[in-house]
Amino acid sequence: MRSQAPRPRSRRRRLAALLGATALAVTAGGALAGPAQAADNVDFATRCVPPAISGLPPIEGTTTAIITVSDTTPYVGDTVDVTYTVVKPAASNPTAIDLPADIMTPSGKAVLSGAQSGNVTVAGPKKNNPVPGNAAFPSFSMTGSFTVTATGAITLSPGDYNIHTSYLLELDTPCTVITPPAPGSVTLTASDAPGPNTRAIALGSSSGNPGAGVTVTGSHFTPGATVTLAGRAGSSQTGDTATVTADASGAISGSLVVNDKTTTGIVAYEGSSWDSALGAGPVAYTVIDDTPVPDNAQKLTTTVRGGVLSMTQAGDTVSLSAVEYGAGGASTGDLNAVTVKDFRGGTAGWSLTGKVTDFTGPGVTIGADQLNWTPACDTKAGSPSTCQAGSAGKVGSSGATLASAPADTTTGGEFTAKAELSLNVPAFTPPGSYSGVLTLTLS
Repeated sequence: MRSQAPRPRSRRRRLAALLGATALAVTAGGALAGPAQAADNVDFATRCVPPAISGLPPIEGTTTAIITVSDTTPYVGDTVDVTYTVVKPAASNPTAIDLPADIMTPSGKAVLSGAQSGNVTVAGPKKNNPVPGNAAFPSFSMTGSFTVTATGAITLSPGDYNIHTSYLLELDTPCTVITPPAPGSVTLTASDAPGPNTRAIALGSSSGNPGAGVTVTGSHFTPGATVTLAGRAGSSQTGDTATVTADASGAISGSLVVNDKTTTGIVAYEGSSWDSALGAGPVAYTVIDDTPVPDNAQKLTTTVRGGVLSMTQAGDTVSLSAVEYGAGGASTGDLNAVTVKDFRGGTAGWSLTGKVTDFTGPGVTIGADQLNWTPACDTKAGSPSTCQAGSAGKVGSSGATLASAPADTTTGGEFTAKAELSLNVPAFTPPGSYSGVLTLTLS
Protein backbone atom coordinates (compact mmCIF):
# COMPACT_ATOMS: atom_id res chain seq x y z
CA MET A 1 0.00 0.00 0.00
CA ARG A 2 2.79 2.43 0.90
CA SER A 3 4.54 1.74 -2.39
CA GLN A 4 1.39 2.79 -4.26
CA ALA A 5 0.77 6.02 -2.33
CA PRO A 6 3.23 8.24 -4.23
CA ARG A 7 1.74 7.29 -7.58
CA PRO A 8 -1.59 9.21 -7.24
CA ARG A 9 0.27 12.23 -5.81
CA SER A 10 2.74 12.24 -8.69
CA ARG A 11 -0.13 11.91 -11.11
CA ARG A 12 -1.94 14.84 -9.43
CA ARG A 13 1.13 17.08 -9.68
CA ARG A 14 1.68 16.12 -13.31
CA LEU A 15 -1.99 16.74 -14.11
CA ALA A 16 -1.83 20.11 -12.33
CA ALA A 17 1.15 21.09 -14.45
CA LEU A 18 -0.68 20.13 -17.60
CA LEU A 19 -3.75 22.07 -16.54
CA GLY A 20 -1.62 25.13 -15.87
CA ALA A 21 -0.01 24.90 -19.31
CA THR A 22 -2.56 26.85 -21.30
CA ALA A 23 -0.55 26.74 -24.53
CA LEU A 24 -0.27 23.03 -25.19
CA ALA A 25 -2.59 21.99 -28.00
CA VAL A 26 -2.47 24.82 -30.54
CA THR A 27 -3.49 25.69 -34.05
CA ALA A 28 -0.38 26.44 -36.02
CA GLY A 29 -0.15 29.60 -38.07
CA GLY A 30 1.13 33.16 -38.12
CA ALA A 31 -0.28 36.67 -38.07
CA LEU A 32 -2.65 37.50 -40.89
CA ALA A 33 -1.55 40.34 -43.13
CA GLY A 34 -3.75 43.28 -43.96
CA PRO A 35 -4.65 46.76 -42.80
CA ALA A 36 -5.80 47.21 -39.23
CA GLN A 37 -9.43 48.10 -38.73
CA ALA A 38 -10.72 50.13 -35.76
CA ALA A 39 -12.10 47.83 -33.04
CA ASP A 40 -11.59 44.74 -35.20
CA ASN A 41 -10.42 41.26 -34.32
CA VAL A 42 -6.74 40.79 -35.18
CA ASP A 43 -4.66 37.61 -35.43
CA PHE A 44 -1.02 37.42 -34.40
CA ALA A 45 1.59 34.71 -33.97
CA THR A 46 2.12 33.81 -30.33
CA ARG A 47 4.75 31.81 -28.45
CA CYS A 48 3.45 30.28 -25.22
CA VAL A 49 5.77 28.73 -22.63
CA PRO A 50 4.19 26.02 -20.45
CA PRO A 51 5.25 25.84 -16.79
CA ALA A 52 8.59 24.11 -16.36
CA ILE A 53 6.99 21.40 -14.24
CA SER A 54 5.02 20.22 -17.26
CA GLY A 55 8.18 19.24 -19.11
CA LEU A 56 6.66 20.49 -22.37
CA PRO A 57 8.53 22.69 -24.87
CA PRO A 58 7.30 26.14 -25.96
CA ILE A 59 4.48 26.02 -28.47
CA GLU A 60 3.79 28.53 -31.24
CA GLY A 61 0.26 29.28 -32.44
CA THR A 62 -2.18 32.04 -33.33
CA THR A 63 -4.05 34.31 -30.93
CA THR A 64 -7.18 36.19 -32.01
CA ALA A 65 -7.87 39.33 -29.97
CA ILE A 66 -9.71 42.66 -30.02
CA ILE A 67 -9.15 45.90 -28.12
CA THR A 68 -11.93 48.38 -27.42
CA VAL A 69 -11.73 51.78 -25.70
CA SER A 70 -14.21 53.91 -23.78
CA ASP A 71 -13.59 56.99 -25.95
CA THR A 72 -12.25 57.17 -29.52
CA THR A 73 -12.03 60.99 -29.54
CA PRO A 74 -10.55 61.94 -26.15
CA TYR A 75 -8.92 65.17 -25.13
CA VAL A 76 -5.36 65.39 -23.82
CA GLY A 77 -5.56 64.74 -20.08
CA ASP A 78 -8.55 62.41 -20.35
CA THR A 79 -8.43 58.88 -18.94
CA VAL A 80 -9.35 56.20 -21.48
CA ASP A 81 -10.51 52.76 -20.33
CA VAL A 82 -9.10 49.85 -22.33
CA THR A 83 -10.56 46.36 -22.72
CA TYR A 84 -8.25 43.71 -24.20
CA THR A 85 -10.24 40.58 -25.11
CA VAL A 86 -8.53 37.38 -26.16
CA VAL A 87 -11.24 35.97 -28.39
CA LYS A 88 -9.34 32.78 -29.14
CA PRO A 89 -6.23 31.89 -27.10
CA ALA A 90 -3.44 30.02 -28.79
CA ALA A 91 -4.27 26.93 -26.75
CA SER A 92 -6.75 24.15 -26.05
CA ASN A 93 -7.28 21.80 -23.14
CA PRO A 94 -4.65 19.13 -23.86
CA THR A 95 -6.26 16.48 -21.70
CA ALA A 96 -9.50 14.56 -21.67
CA ILE A 97 -10.08 15.88 -18.12
CA ASP A 98 -12.76 18.55 -17.69
CA LEU A 99 -11.33 21.71 -16.12
CA PRO A 100 -13.39 23.42 -13.41
CA ALA A 101 -14.72 26.96 -13.56
CA ASP A 102 -12.92 30.01 -12.19
CA ILE A 103 -9.32 28.81 -12.15
CA MET A 104 -7.88 31.23 -14.78
CA THR A 105 -6.67 34.77 -13.97
CA PRO A 106 -5.36 36.63 -17.05
CA SER A 107 -3.09 39.67 -17.24
CA GLY A 108 -1.21 41.39 -20.02
CA LYS A 109 -0.54 44.64 -21.80
CA ALA A 110 -1.92 46.65 -24.68
CA VAL A 111 0.68 48.48 -26.75
CA LEU A 112 0.32 52.17 -27.68
CA SER A 113 1.86 53.54 -30.87
CA GLY A 114 1.54 56.62 -33.03
CA ALA A 115 1.15 59.95 -31.28
CA GLN A 116 1.68 58.24 -27.92
CA SER A 117 3.78 55.18 -27.12
CA GLY A 118 4.02 52.84 -24.17
CA ASN A 119 2.13 49.95 -22.61
CA VAL A 120 -1.23 49.76 -20.83
CA THR A 121 -1.28 47.18 -18.06
CA VAL A 122 -4.49 45.14 -18.15
CA ALA A 123 -5.84 42.40 -15.91
CA GLY A 124 -8.93 40.23 -15.75
CA PRO A 125 -10.95 38.57 -13.00
CA LYS A 126 -10.46 35.00 -11.86
CA LYS A 127 -13.42 33.77 -13.82
CA ASN A 128 -13.94 31.23 -16.59
CA ASN A 129 -16.52 28.70 -17.64
CA PRO A 130 -15.68 25.02 -17.24
CA VAL A 131 -13.54 23.69 -20.10
CA PRO A 132 -14.44 20.23 -21.38
CA GLY A 133 -11.66 17.79 -22.09
CA ASN A 134 -9.73 18.55 -25.30
CA ALA A 135 -11.94 21.63 -25.91
CA ALA A 136 -10.70 25.11 -26.80
CA PHE A 137 -9.83 27.42 -23.93
CA PRO A 138 -12.50 30.09 -23.41
CA SER A 139 -12.29 33.74 -24.36
CA PHE A 140 -11.34 36.16 -21.59
CA SER A 141 -11.15 39.94 -21.14
CA MET A 142 -8.70 42.17 -19.32
CA THR A 143 -9.15 45.85 -18.49
CA GLY A 144 -6.93 48.82 -17.71
CA SER A 145 -6.65 52.53 -18.44
CA PHE A 146 -4.20 55.20 -19.55
CA THR A 147 -4.02 58.99 -19.61
CA VAL A 148 -3.83 60.71 -22.98
CA THR A 149 -0.69 62.88 -23.18
CA ALA A 150 -0.44 63.81 -26.87
CA THR A 151 -2.65 64.89 -29.75
CA GLY A 152 -3.07 62.82 -32.90
CA ALA A 153 -3.84 59.21 -33.82
CA ILE A 154 -3.05 56.63 -31.14
CA THR A 155 -3.24 52.96 -32.11
CA LEU A 156 -3.64 50.14 -29.60
CA SER A 157 -2.34 46.67 -30.41
CA PRO A 158 -2.60 43.44 -28.41
CA GLY A 159 0.59 42.70 -26.48
CA ASP A 160 1.96 39.84 -24.42
CA TYR A 161 -0.43 38.13 -22.03
CA ASN A 162 -0.21 35.60 -19.21
CA ILE A 163 -2.69 33.05 -17.92
CA HIS A 164 -2.32 32.20 -14.24
CA THR A 165 -4.07 29.02 -13.17
CA SER A 166 -5.01 28.08 -9.62
CA TYR A 167 -5.80 24.38 -9.64
CA LEU A 168 -3.81 22.17 -7.28
CA LEU A 169 -0.78 24.37 -8.05
CA GLU A 170 -0.28 28.08 -8.82
CA LEU A 171 1.16 28.16 -12.34
CA ASP A 172 1.80 30.74 -15.08
CA THR A 173 1.78 30.36 -18.83
CA PRO A 174 3.21 33.50 -20.49
CA CYS A 175 2.35 34.07 -24.16
CA THR A 176 4.40 36.59 -26.13
CA VAL A 177 3.90 38.21 -29.52
CA ILE A 178 6.45 36.59 -31.84
CA THR A 179 6.84 39.61 -34.13
CA PRO A 180 5.83 42.72 -32.20
CA PRO A 181 3.92 44.84 -32.51
CA ALA A 182 0.79 42.87 -33.28
CA PRO A 183 -1.62 44.44 -35.78
CA GLY A 184 -3.51 47.47 -34.52
CA SER A 185 -7.00 46.67 -33.26
CA VAL A 186 -8.34 50.17 -32.58
CA THR A 187 -7.24 53.74 -33.28
CA LEU A 188 -8.39 56.79 -31.37
CA THR A 189 -7.82 60.44 -32.25
CA ALA A 190 -6.79 62.71 -29.40
CA SER A 191 -7.05 66.49 -29.43
CA ASP A 192 -6.47 69.41 -27.10
CA ALA A 193 -9.42 70.23 -24.88
CA PRO A 194 -11.28 73.34 -25.97
CA GLY A 195 -10.47 76.41 -23.93
CA PRO A 196 -13.07 78.11 -21.74
CA ASN A 197 -15.71 80.21 -23.48
CA THR A 198 -14.81 83.81 -22.60
CA ARG A 199 -17.34 85.47 -24.89
CA ALA A 200 -19.25 88.19 -23.08
CA ILE A 201 -21.89 90.84 -23.88
CA ALA A 202 -23.26 93.96 -22.23
CA LEU A 203 -26.47 95.90 -22.93
CA GLY A 204 -26.87 99.63 -23.26
CA SER A 205 -30.05 99.43 -21.16
CA SER A 206 -31.83 96.81 -19.10
CA SER A 207 -35.35 97.66 -20.26
CA GLY A 208 -37.29 99.48 -22.96
CA ASN A 209 -40.67 99.94 -24.60
CA PRO A 210 -41.82 97.54 -27.34
CA GLY A 211 -40.00 98.41 -30.58
CA ALA A 212 -37.11 100.14 -28.82
CA GLY A 213 -33.57 99.32 -29.86
CA VAL A 214 -31.02 98.11 -27.30
CA THR A 215 -27.29 98.46 -27.91
CA VAL A 216 -25.35 95.20 -27.57
CA THR A 217 -21.55 95.20 -27.23
CA GLY A 218 -19.36 92.14 -26.78
CA SER A 219 -15.84 90.74 -26.75
CA HIS A 220 -13.84 87.55 -27.36
CA PHE A 221 -15.85 86.35 -30.34
CA THR A 222 -14.06 84.75 -33.30
CA PRO A 223 -12.54 87.55 -35.42
CA GLY A 224 -14.58 88.03 -38.60
CA ALA A 225 -17.42 85.76 -37.43
CA THR A 226 -21.07 86.56 -38.08
CA VAL A 227 -22.74 86.95 -34.69
CA THR A 228 -26.50 86.77 -34.15
CA LEU A 229 -28.13 89.02 -31.57
CA ALA A 230 -31.43 87.56 -30.34
CA GLY A 231 -34.14 88.02 -27.75
CA ARG A 232 -35.02 85.17 -25.42
CA ALA A 233 -38.34 84.41 -23.75
CA GLY A 234 -37.44 81.93 -21.03
CA SER A 235 -35.59 79.08 -22.74
CA SER A 236 -36.94 79.92 -26.22
CA GLN A 237 -35.68 82.38 -28.80
CA THR A 238 -38.06 85.12 -29.96
CA GLY A 239 -38.38 86.47 -33.49
CA ASP A 240 -36.33 89.57 -32.61
CA THR A 241 -32.89 89.04 -34.18
CA ALA A 242 -30.09 91.01 -35.83
CA THR A 243 -26.59 90.16 -37.05
CA VAL A 244 -23.23 91.86 -36.63
CA THR A 245 -19.68 90.99 -37.65
CA ALA A 246 -16.89 90.59 -35.10
CA ASP A 247 -13.89 92.83 -35.80
CA ALA A 248 -10.25 91.75 -35.90
CA SER A 249 -10.05 91.74 -32.11
CA GLY A 250 -13.26 89.70 -31.68
CA ALA A 251 -15.33 92.68 -30.50
CA ILE A 252 -18.93 93.25 -31.59
CA SER A 253 -21.27 96.23 -31.46
CA GLY A 254 -24.83 96.48 -32.78
CA SER A 255 -28.45 97.22 -32.02
CA LEU A 256 -31.34 94.84 -31.52
CA VAL A 257 -34.94 96.03 -31.86
CA VAL A 258 -37.08 94.23 -29.28
CA ASN A 259 -40.79 93.92 -30.01
CA ASP A 260 -41.74 90.74 -28.18
CA LYS A 261 -43.22 91.68 -24.79
CA THR A 262 -42.32 88.27 -23.33
CA THR A 263 -38.57 88.89 -23.71
CA THR A 264 -36.58 88.14 -20.54
CA GLY A 265 -33.03 88.31 -21.88
CA ILE A 266 -30.72 88.85 -24.84
CA VAL A 267 -27.99 86.57 -26.19
CA ALA A 268 -25.31 86.73 -28.88
CA TYR A 269 -23.89 83.66 -30.61
CA GLU A 270 -21.89 82.38 -33.55
CA GLY A 271 -23.37 79.77 -35.89
CA SER A 272 -26.89 79.08 -37.09
CA SER A 273 -28.48 78.55 -33.66
CA TRP A 274 -27.83 79.17 -29.99
CA ASP A 275 -24.88 77.23 -28.59
CA SER A 276 -23.62 78.03 -25.09
CA ALA A 277 -20.09 77.07 -26.18
CA LEU A 278 -20.12 79.70 -28.96
CA GLY A 279 -22.31 82.33 -27.37
CA ALA A 280 -22.66 84.84 -24.56
CA GLY A 281 -25.57 85.70 -22.29
CA PRO A 282 -28.35 85.67 -21.59
CA VAL A 283 -28.29 89.17 -20.11
CA ALA A 284 -31.57 90.17 -18.46
CA TYR A 285 -33.79 92.59 -20.38
CA THR A 286 -37.36 93.68 -19.65
CA VAL A 287 -39.90 94.98 -22.17
CA ILE A 288 -42.06 97.64 -20.56
CA ASP A 289 -45.71 97.10 -21.38
CA ASP A 290 -46.92 100.56 -22.44
CA THR A 291 -50.34 99.45 -23.62
CA PRO A 292 -52.77 102.35 -22.85
CA VAL A 293 -55.39 101.72 -20.20
CA PRO A 294 -58.90 101.79 -21.77
CA ASP A 295 -61.53 104.22 -20.51
CA ASN A 296 -63.36 103.06 -17.41
CA ALA A 297 -60.64 100.43 -16.69
CA GLN A 298 -57.86 100.03 -14.12
CA LYS A 299 -54.39 98.56 -14.74
CA LEU A 300 -53.36 96.20 -11.94
CA THR A 301 -49.71 95.47 -11.17
CA THR A 302 -47.91 93.32 -8.63
CA THR A 303 -44.32 92.50 -7.76
CA VAL A 304 -42.59 89.15 -7.35
CA ARG A 305 -39.55 89.49 -5.10
CA GLY A 306 -36.55 87.26 -5.67
CA GLY A 307 -35.47 84.98 -2.84
CA VAL A 308 -32.18 83.26 -2.03
CA LEU A 309 -30.09 80.26 -3.05
CA SER A 310 -30.01 77.77 -0.17
CA MET A 311 -29.38 74.15 0.70
CA THR A 312 -30.32 71.71 3.44
CA GLN A 313 -29.15 68.14 4.03
CA ALA A 314 -31.00 65.15 5.43
CA GLY A 315 -28.31 64.33 8.00
CA ASP A 316 -24.72 64.95 9.00
CA THR A 317 -23.41 61.41 9.50
CA VAL A 318 -22.85 58.55 7.05
CA SER A 319 -21.82 55.06 8.19
CA LEU A 320 -19.96 53.27 5.41
CA SER A 321 -19.91 49.48 5.23
CA ALA A 322 -17.16 47.59 7.05
CA VAL A 323 -14.30 45.82 5.28
CA GLU A 324 -12.20 42.88 6.40
CA TYR A 325 -8.66 43.30 7.71
CA GLY A 326 -6.19 41.86 5.21
CA ALA A 327 -8.60 42.00 2.29
CA GLY A 328 -9.40 45.70 2.24
CA GLY A 329 -11.62 46.88 -0.60
CA ALA A 330 -14.59 49.17 -1.05
CA SER A 331 -16.35 50.62 1.99
CA THR A 332 -19.63 51.89 0.58
CA GLY A 333 -22.63 53.98 1.56
CA ASP A 334 -24.96 56.78 0.44
CA LEU A 335 -24.48 60.49 0.94
CA ASN A 336 -27.32 62.11 2.86
CA ALA A 337 -29.61 63.80 0.33
CA VAL A 338 -29.00 67.51 -0.20
CA THR A 339 -31.91 69.77 -1.20
CA VAL A 340 -31.03 72.90 -3.18
CA LYS A 341 -33.60 75.69 -3.48
CA ASP A 342 -32.92 78.39 -6.05
CA PHE A 343 -35.58 81.05 -5.44
CA ARG A 344 -33.53 84.02 -6.68
CA GLY A 345 -35.13 84.46 -10.08
CA GLY A 346 -32.98 85.90 -12.85
CA THR A 347 -30.48 84.10 -15.03
CA ALA A 348 -27.71 82.83 -12.73
CA GLY A 349 -26.87 79.16 -12.36
CA TRP A 350 -25.38 77.38 -9.36
CA SER A 351 -22.82 74.72 -8.46
CA LEU A 352 -22.70 72.34 -5.48
CA THR A 353 -19.21 70.98 -4.79
CA GLY A 354 -17.69 68.76 -2.14
CA LYS A 355 -14.23 68.07 -0.77
CA VAL A 356 -13.10 65.62 1.88
CA THR A 357 -10.30 65.36 4.42
CA ASP A 358 -8.07 62.33 4.96
CA PHE A 359 -9.69 59.53 6.98
CA THR A 360 -7.88 59.23 10.30
CA GLY A 361 -7.84 56.16 12.49
CA PRO A 362 -5.65 54.15 14.85
CA GLY A 363 -2.17 55.31 13.86
CA VAL A 364 -2.66 55.59 10.09
CA THR A 365 -4.68 57.60 7.58
CA ILE A 366 -6.60 56.68 4.46
CA GLY A 367 -6.01 59.40 1.88
CA ALA A 368 -8.80 61.73 0.77
CA ASP A 369 -8.15 60.64 -2.83
CA GLN A 370 -9.39 57.16 -1.93
CA LEU A 371 -13.00 58.41 -1.66
CA ASN A 372 -15.02 58.14 -4.86
CA TRP A 373 -18.61 59.09 -5.56
CA THR A 374 -21.24 58.58 -8.23
CA PRO A 375 -23.49 61.67 -8.13
CA ALA A 376 -27.16 61.91 -9.09
CA CYS A 377 -29.54 64.87 -9.15
CA ASP A 378 -33.34 65.08 -9.41
CA THR A 379 -35.33 68.17 -10.40
CA LYS A 380 -38.69 68.87 -8.77
CA ALA A 381 -41.54 69.06 -11.26
CA GLY A 382 -42.32 72.61 -12.35
CA SER A 383 -38.80 73.94 -11.82
CA PRO A 384 -37.68 76.35 -14.57
CA SER A 385 -34.17 74.81 -14.75
CA THR A 386 -32.85 71.28 -14.67
CA CYS A 387 -29.95 70.17 -12.49
CA GLN A 388 -27.03 68.14 -13.80
CA ALA A 389 -25.19 65.50 -11.78
CA GLY A 390 -21.42 65.81 -11.48
CA SER A 391 -19.06 63.23 -12.93
CA ALA A 392 -18.34 59.98 -11.15
CA GLY A 393 -14.82 59.78 -9.75
CA LYS A 394 -12.54 60.87 -6.93
CA VAL A 395 -13.67 63.50 -4.44
CA GLY A 396 -10.31 64.23 -2.82
CA SER A 397 -9.12 67.24 -0.86
CA SER A 398 -9.27 69.52 -3.90
CA GLY A 399 -12.96 68.76 -4.42
CA ALA A 400 -15.38 67.71 -7.15
CA THR A 401 -18.81 68.74 -8.39
CA LEU A 402 -21.84 66.98 -6.92
CA ALA A 403 -24.48 68.83 -8.97
CA SER A 404 -25.05 72.07 -10.88
CA ALA A 405 -27.49 74.05 -12.99
CA PRO A 406 -26.36 76.29 -15.86
CA ALA A 407 -27.11 79.95 -16.33
CA ASP A 408 -30.07 80.59 -18.63
CA THR A 409 -32.65 83.22 -19.42
CA THR A 410 -34.88 81.78 -16.67
CA THR A 411 -33.50 79.75 -13.79
CA GLY A 412 -34.66 78.49 -10.43
CA GLY A 413 -36.40 75.56 -8.82
CA GLU A 414 -35.92 72.84 -6.25
CA PHE A 415 -33.42 70.02 -6.64
CA THR A 416 -32.24 66.94 -4.74
CA ALA A 417 -28.58 65.90 -5.03
CA LYS A 418 -27.39 62.46 -3.95
CA ALA A 419 -24.31 60.26 -4.39
CA GLU A 420 -23.17 56.69 -3.90
CA LEU A 421 -19.92 56.74 -1.88
CA SER A 422 -17.04 54.26 -2.05
CA LEU A 423 -13.88 54.47 0.07
CA ASN A 424 -11.00 52.28 -1.12
CA VAL A 425 -9.53 50.80 2.06
CA PRO A 426 -6.01 49.36 1.53
CA ALA A 427 -5.41 45.76 2.51
CA PHE A 428 -4.07 45.27 6.05
CA THR A 429 -5.25 48.65 7.23
CA PRO A 430 -5.17 48.33 11.06
CA PRO A 431 -8.57 47.48 12.54
CA GLY A 432 -10.50 50.37 14.05
CA SER A 433 -12.76 53.27 13.19
CA TYR A 434 -11.71 55.81 10.54
CA SER A 435 -13.44 59.11 9.82
CA GLY A 436 -13.14 62.07 7.47
CA VAL A 437 -15.19 65.20 6.91
CA LEU A 438 -16.94 65.88 3.61
CA THR A 439 -17.69 69.59 3.22
CA LEU A 440 -20.31 70.79 0.71
CA THR A 441 -20.27 74.29 -0.78
CA LEU A 442 -23.11 75.89 -2.78
CA SER A 443 -22.27 78.84 -4.98
